[in-house]
Amino acid sequence: MISTSKEQVIAERMRTLGIREEDIVEKFVRSRGHGGQNVNKTSTCVYLRHVPTGIEIKMQRDRSQYVNRILARSLLADKVEALVLGEESRVRQEIERIRRQKKRRSRRAKEKILRNKKCQSVKKGLRGMVHETDE
Repeated sequence: MISTSKEQVIAERMRTLGIREEDIVEKFVRSRGHGGQNVNKTSTCVYLRHVPTGIEIKMQRDRSQYVNRILARSLLADKVEALVLGEESRVRQEIERIRRQKKRRSRRAKEKILRNKKCQSVKKGLRGMVHETDE
């Protein structure tokens, strides 16, 4: 179940992005997959279409229609935000943060490989040396 406070947060976010309930076409479809008889008897899958932007969302993550409605609206808000704000959207910032982390990680990995190569090179160099002793 989703708390009413989360529902209010999503509704407020939709208002700030200019998403009105009148602009949303909402349909309910039968879900597929896990859920037993509940899935076969009730239409728990939620289909949303935001008419001004043409964005379509289909949500069937949960067995409850109510939860799927909230999740679909949240996803719609994310997509509209990405469309409106572009580079400044939360989703875009998160993707960029992960990309920077991976870049740092790969640089560290390259340095480690080079250190290991250098160490191996030193070992191989020592193998060929023959020490002569004067007798």
